[in-house]
Order: sequence, then structure tokens, then C-alpha cells
Amino acid sequence: MHQFMQHTNKLIFLLGILYGTLTLSSCQGIFVSDKEKEVVARVGENFLYKEDLVDLVGKNLTKEDSTTLVTNYINNWASKQLLMSKSKVNLSEEQLAEFDRLVANYKTDLYTGAYKEALVQKEQDTVISKEELEAFYQREKENFKLNEKLLRVRYVELPPQFLNKAAVIDKLKGFSEKDRIYLDSINVQFRKVNFNDSIWVEASRLINEIPPLTSENEQLYLKKSQFFEMQDSLGVYLTKVVDMLDKNEAAPLQYITPTIKRVLLNRRRLEYLRKLEVDIIDEAIKNKEFEIYEKQE
Repeated sequence: MHQFMQHTNKLIFLLGILYGTLTLSSCQGIFVSDKEKEVVARVGENFLYKEDLVDLVGKNLTKEDSTTLVTNYINNWASKQLLMSKSKVNLSEEQLAEFDRLVANYKTDLYTGAYKEALVQKEQDTVISKEELEAFYQREKENFKLNEKLLRVRYVELPPQFLNKAAVIDKLKGFSEKDRIYLDSINVQFRKVNFNDSIWVEASRLINEIPPLTSENEQLYLKKSQFFEMQDSLGVYLTKVVDMLDKNEAAPLQYITPTIKRVLLNRRRLEYLRKLEVDIIDEAIKNKEFEIYEKQE
């Protein structure tokens, strides 16, 4: 350990010079042989060069911070190299062979996976037509059961002292074009609002928006075509339930369209990859790049 600390102290001393020269690397030629590279550290036959440390030194770091950062990096590098060397001596031949096999397989998977994904991104059609969505939905909708109630609602939250509540209730219930224009004209007075009653929302989400509404009392209020008013010290909550689907009913197409798109795109991706593997083998056989030799008896 004492010897290691001596080397570390010597390294820190030399890093002052190294720090001053790292920033000059961009001014030097880039075509440099290994013999011309400046060595910073060595473990056995493995070398760490000054150019390997260039990216560690940031412009906003002080000399002391840079020295500490580089010192830690070099010590970590040395530790890994030494442990790697020890492992090759102390692990069994079977273990080493298995690890080499795993590394080779991982490298192959990494390269081929990246290449296949690049091809998918470039070649695969990502447009899902309405006809495809509808056809898939009709075939599979029994598999898309709701886990909770879904609702389409119009909703307004008023401050407690709002003066013209009756008019808002009347317009929210009727919701003609004139009603909508009126509500839009005064919506700056509302604390919260949702007029888009074509969008399905989960009951739990509505319960989170309306504090007096709870999972215990929702059965009284969350009914198709029902209007209800609730109030607490924070505000007045006016809600018109336009439509409702109960738990375990088939989810509407609009609600699960994103899910269906993901499923169809994933199927399309898998089909593309299967075809790619077949085509690449066929091409290799055609070009005599791939041959299978029959075993001779």
C-alpha cells in the first residue's frame, strides 16, 4: 500500500504538467503512432495514454479539481486492469472459456441488434390506417375489458362565491352552440373547465378532480346522462355525464387506439425482422457467401 501511495503522489505531481498540456492536444497532428503517444500509466502490457484523458478535463474545472478527477480515473483504470489480470490467472479454464463465449455473443447481439433496429427505423412503415385499427378492434375487442368506469363529461369548477351559477348550469346542461359560446366567453372566471366531452376519462381521474366525489359515493353520481352538483369550502363542482361505460365492458376504440397502434407496429416489426433474416440468408446462399456442408457418413 505504501508503494502504491508513492506512485499516486508522484502521479499527482506529474498531473500538474499533464493538465497544462492536455488543452494543447487539439493543436497537434492527429496521425500519431503508439510509439509517439505520451504514456500516463502502465499495468503489465496495457498502457493508458494522455489522449485518453483529454475529455476528462472540462473548461470550467479548476486545476485542483481536474487533477483529482484524472487521478481517480487513472486509479480506477489501474484497479480494473489489475483485477482483470488476476482473474485470468485465478479463474478456471472452463470459466474463462465461458466468459469469452458470453462476451462474443454479447458483442454479436449488440452489433446485429443495432443494425436491425436501424433498418426497422428506416424501412418499416409506421402508418396505421383507420381500416386496420377498426378491423383489429372488431376481432379483439373482447380482450380489451375495462378495469374501471370510463366517462365522457362536461365539467366546470366555480369559486364558492360565483354569482351566476344558475346560468352556467343551464348552459352546461344544454350545451348548444350558443351555450358553448357563452361559456367560453366567461371561462376566465372558472377555476377548472372541461368542455371536450368526446374524450373518455377514467372515473379515478374525475374523483381526483372533484374532492367531494369518492369511490364510496360515485355510484350515486356517475351515471349516464346525469348532471350533478357538489360543493366544499374550496369550490362548486358542476358535472354533466354525457356517457359512461362500466367496469368489464369492452373498451371503446378511441380509448385504446394508442394500445392497438403499439400492438400492430410491434407485429409489423417482428414480421419485418423475420423476413429480413430469411432474405439475408437467401442472398448469402445465392452469392455463395453461405454454405452448409452435409455430414459425410
